[in-house]
Amino acid sequence: METASEQPLAGIKVIDFTQVMLGPCCTQVLGDYGADIIKIERPGFGDLSRTAIADDPEGLNNPVFKSLNRNKRSIALDLRKEPAKKVIYDLVRSADIVVNNFRAGVMERMGFGHEKLVEINPRIISAFGSGFGQIGPLSHKGGQDTLAQALSGAMSRRAEVKSPLSIYPTALADYSAGMHLVQAILLALLQRDKTGRGQSVSVSLFESMLAMQMQEAAMLLQRKQELNWAAFPLTGTFETLDGALVLVGAFKQHPLRDICRALKLPDLSLDERFSTFSAMVLNKADLQARLRARFATGTTSYWLAQLEEQDLLCAPVLSLKEALDHDQTAANNSIVEDTQGALLGTPLSMSDDGFRIRHSPPGLGADGRAILEEAGYSDEKIASLIAEGVLAYDQNRKAA
Repeated sequence: METASEQPLAGIKVIDFTQVMLGPCCTQVLGDYGADIIKIERPGFGDLSRTAIADDPEGLNNPVFKSLNRNKRSIALDLRKEPAKKVIYDLVRSADIVVNNFRAGVMERMGFGHEKLVEINPRIISAFGSGFGQIGPLSHKGGQDTLAQALSGAMSRRAEVKSPLSIYPTALADYSAGMHLVQAILLALLQRDKTGRGQSVSVSLFESMLAMQMQEAAMLLQRKQELNWAAFPLTGTFETLDGALVLVGAFKQHPLRDICRALKLPDLSLDERFSTFSAMVLNKADLQARLRARFATGTTSYWLAQLEEQDLLCAPVLSLKEALDHDQTAANNSIVEDTQGALLGTPLSMSDDGFRIRHSPPGLGADGRAILEEAGYSDEKIASLIAEGVLAYDQNRKAA
């Protein structure tokens, strides 16, 4: 296994104020590739994801928290107390990046805005992930994944107009914005190498969800037309005798003819109702009813084999458990084992693999003493901070 010095971000220090998902998934990527992530948490409570799962047997180190916080070290500080601010300033002196996902203006009110941090360290990069942006009518609003789905138009987009509105159950906005924030940070690091100066970078859940719809937005802006890939007449999910599959009838010269061949149906493309794309759109309900009736007569594996023989794009609809147990997941080494249990690894693949789990997800405040010692604090000073209630040390240490 590679040493820490061989990791791409070795030597980069990050002060991480983030909570829940947008920020933690961003800083976890940085930590996975060698950055030293110092997680700033509230005494007694910590990151909100620590209490996301009620009555979990591991308490503040539940699986949701652990999924977002490996390769990080935790220090619990009461930032309402002035000495705690001095601790942050001391950490910033040797840091490269400060990341937060508070509401707009919160870091400034706490005394940690970019202008203040630059006075301490001109090379600092301040990275901000918000719900809707730093300015504008929604900038004051608390950011949350479901709200971004709704306000960005993503939630209103359905394969069938008659389908009820629903919340997508996976945190799309949080994850995409977190990955956009990683990109912004890496670009700022590259630019700092050229200029010697840090800068402020930001992303929002709202903008990230809009960006995810770049193709659809371009069609609406330029052609005043809705583009809905899921609503195409030869695309859909189809139930079988023992499950379901998804079919994408695209990227072929005669997809309907090939689908009919796979399903052993008469060539429906010869029917004028289905002879062109426009005709299929108008008669989609009739067309898909015929396909559904046919798929219902066989098993998923049987129909997948028939479709693949015609080189059609298709796949079984799996549960998450089935996906985690899939041979392709094993071949990709997607699951990694940590001392605290199994986690998803990294989706990135590099010939010089820089991914490594160096630290298990931390107990709340478990690394406070070590972090302060590295910053030059004496045992007496650390003891004083603990006595004053500024530093909460070694909470939930057994889980660290």
